[in-house]
Parts: sequence; structure tokens; C-alpha cells
Amino acid sequence: MAPVHRDLRLTAVGRRYGIRGPWVLRGVDLTVAPGTLTRIEGANGSGKSTLLRLLARLDAPTEGRITGRPRTAYVPERFPSALPFTAAGYLTHLGTVHGLGRTAAARAAHTWLERFGAGAYATTPMARLSKGSSQKVAVAQALLGDPELLVLDEAWTGLDAAARAELERAVAERTAAGGAVVFVDHDPRRLAGAPDATYTVTDGALRRRSERGGTADGPVTLVVAHGPAGVPLPPDAARAVVSAEETSPGRHRLAVLASHSDVLLRALLTARPPWHVVRVEPAGASPPDPGSRP
Repeated sequence: MAPVHRDLRLTAVGRRYGIRGPWVLRGVDLTVAPGTLTRIEGANGSGKSTLLRLLARLDAPTEGRITGRPRTAYVPERFPSALPFTAAGYLTHLGTVHGLGRTAAARAAHTWLERFGAGAYATTPMARLSKGSSQKVAVAQALLGDPELLVLDEAWTGLDAAARAELERAVAERTAAGGAVVFVDHDPRRLAGAPDATYTVTDGALRRRSERGGTADGPVTLVVAHGPAGVPLPPDAARAVVSAEETSPGRHRLAVLASHSDVLLRALLTARPPWHVVRVEPAGASPPDPGSRP
């Protein structure tokens, strides 16, 4: 049987609304590969949301083609909260749509609500939720089914600080698990240093702005870990770190964005054979030389 290709590819894609409407996007080529984090930038009205809707297969291109069908979840900029469900009821319903049994779906709904600090609102009707609580449900519904492609359009807007940090951790978990994430956010510091690629939408075209940076602009955590001599970092750990330095045989000093620290620690502790975490220094420390990235 031929392998299933999970890449999502846009080839010469254009989108306009109406037969004679102006082109919002035209000539867009983009490949979104598994395990990657992609940031989309651009001025208001430049076509960022249109591009995300194309990636999520919510809109069809006017010209060009889109190939690949990863299992996709989408968080829109504005989530329709006036739905005839409670928060938990809505998530449980979606869990069953994703193929979970009702008990498993209810358990997953509870887990995600708790992770985003919305457990107290599980039985609250969606129409009565605040904007922030509604946004937590919007994010939870996207993560519920372990998507292969997660598309986030200003998903952090309206979330409190704890929930924003939790969403960053969830993004790191998705990419570490081999999923792809594409996001737009108005804050240039969001996941700074983490994206594998950054693109700018301008004049209807998509331009790659820069390669993945070797330094992190956000808070950094330092981890000192010891593994078998001569054994490289586990792949998920190598993908998570900003930089790495082997200070002695088997002993490594790793810098990781604070939002990705849980992913790094889990990758080290679940490796076979497992690595020993010697020390974790608090966020805000300076990373080692980026040239040492594995």
C-alpha cells in the first residue's frame, strides 16, 4: 500500500470573492509538513484569515489547487458562542464526532476544560460564557481530536495569561507529536524563536520572511540532562530545544523556550533508555551559543 502523504500543499492558489471581485490572494505556493510550526504575518486586511481558511479547507481556492488532507482543526478569530450546548456538552458532542465513545469524549472534554482553567464552567450554557471562557472552549474543541494540522487565527485573543501559556504548551505538544501548526497572532513575541518558518502576506502574495532563528526572543528555560555517552538527543527533544551543548560525555546543557519545557522534559524522561534530568533553571536565563543547535 502506498504511504499516506500528510503534507498540505498550496500550488498557485488564488482567492477572490465574486466573479469580478479583487484578488485577495494570488499565486500562493506553500507546503505545510508534519511536525512544523508556521507563523503567518501581515497587515490587517492583507488576506491572512483568508489563507488560514484555505488551509483549513473551509474555503475553496478560486484558482490553483490544494493537495493533501491532514485531519484538521481550526480556531477562528471569532468563535460562535451562542450554541445550544453547555461547554462540556459541546466538547463531548464533538468528541463523539471525532470517533470517541461518549465516556471517552466526556473525559477528554473535562481534561481540556481543566487544562485551560474553564472546568468551573463545564455546565454553563455556551451563550452565557464570557468572551474569554468562550475562547477557551474554542481552543479546546480544536485540540480535542489530536489534529494532524492545527490552524489558529488569533486564538490567543481573549485568553488570560495562564490559558495563553497553556495554549503555547499545547502547540509544542502538537508539533512534538508530529502534527503541524499554522498560526496568526498580533503579538510579535508569541512563540518567538519557535516557528520553523514565517511568511508575510502582502499585496495578495505570500513571501517567506526568514528561516527559523537560532535564538529565542521569549523566556528560556535551561535544562541540564545526562544520557548515555555517545547517544544523540531523542528526536522530540532535539526538535524542542533552541540550542544544545554537550559539556562532557553524555552530559548536555539544553536551552528551550519556556512554553516548550514540558515537551522537552517528557521527551527526555520517556526516551529508551531514559535520560536523567540533573537540573532545571528558571525561565529567563540566557541560552547558550545558538550555533550548538543539534
